[in-house]
Amino acid sequence: MNTPDDLRTLQDMPVIESLDELAGLLAARGGLYLRWSRGPGFDLAEHTSRDGLTGIELPGLSANPLDAEPWWEDRSLRVWAARRLHDYSHLPRIRGPGVRPWLLRGTEAGRGPDNEPLVRDVAPMGWVADAVIKEAESVVAGQNGEWGPMSREAAPEEDRRRET
Repeated sequence: MNTPDDLRTLQDMPVIESLDELAGLLAARGGLYLRWSRGPGFDLAEHTSRDGLTGIELPGLSANPLDAEPWWEDRSLRVWAARRLHDYSHLPRIRGPGVRPWLLRGTEAGRGPDNEPLVRDVAPMGWVADAVIKEAESVVAGQNGEWGPMSREAAPEEDRRRET
């Protein structure tokens, strides 16, 4: 069990400063995940996530896998990392102040209600700097396809349809 001193130390983790650094970590090892929250100091005190709809305790922390899929082949890990960061970049707006991405290793314990991995035996590796998120947005903007964050927020046109 973590003590209050351990949890404070976790809030002072190393910081991943660039998209190239993150891509380098992905190239060097597998089994990395990204979690958007107030950090391991908060998350590891409870050890689990909860289903937002039902409140059911889940068997691990919900996180996003960072391993490139086999179909990605030998394409740029920098673009892959940018995509994975951008996919959930809406979460700080939804979940409030202090929510930011951090990198972790762990063991998958199952899947959550959005089919996300639930990770236990979590080993925090570092915060992802805001500058990396901005870099990811720039990389995403430079791609040819239509693509945006995986937000459950309604698009403006859907809001207008609901009002009529």
